[in-house]
Amino acid sequence: MKKHSLMLFLTVLLLPLGLASCSESDDTVEEFPNWQERNEAYFSGIYEQALTNADGNWKVIRKYSLEDSIPADYYDYIAVEVLKEGTGSGCPIFTDSVRVNYRGRLIPSTSYIDGYVFDESYEGEYNPATAKPRTMYVGSNIDGFSTALQHMHIGDRWRVYIPYQLGYGVSGSGAIPGYSTLIFDIELIEYYRAGTSPSPWNAPARQWITE
Repeated sequence: MKKHSLMLFLTVLLLPLGLASCSESDDTVEEFPNWQERNEAYFSGIYEQALTNADGNWKVIRKYSLEDSIPADYYDYIAVEVLKEGTGSGCPIFTDSVRVNYRGRLIPSTSYIDGYVFDESYEGEYNPATAKPRTMYVGSNIDGFSTALQHMHIGDRWRVYIPYQLGYGVSGSGAIPGYSTLIFDIELIEYYRAGTSPSPWNAPARQWITE
């Protein structure tokens, strides 16, 4: 009887420690706590900053496929900080191909103060000389990225903030969790106008629009 009482006492004594340990473990592995709320608040703040445009380097751009006659909310726009202005006279359209340098990341999280980088053409710090530009169709991208490209000129380098509604939505994609605001640094190098031959993927350099 005494032996069973002792075992019961030890079990009751150790139970709170086990619960505390489990709780601490949950806290440390939760990389994206309150992720939806944080992302919505983050983009809302960026959107307001872009609207204010205090330093003249910000703009908001409506989703490319949303007609002007249709009412829109803040998450129907991307927010853009212009890091460098290009000199090109035209912009790519939805059916064009582009060559771009870019870096995509999430908002700051538990382990990534500057935001987790999920994809990039740069290796390390921004350096066009060592970057490996990517070729892609404008229309093959998420709505926010495609919207940005269709307003960029050759040589533009933008920091683009995309709400999850124009990104990967509530489901996410791969390492990108649902409800993620996406932050892209994008530099447009050149683009190729569709409807000409050969196909964009094999076009000689002279057929790419570079100015």
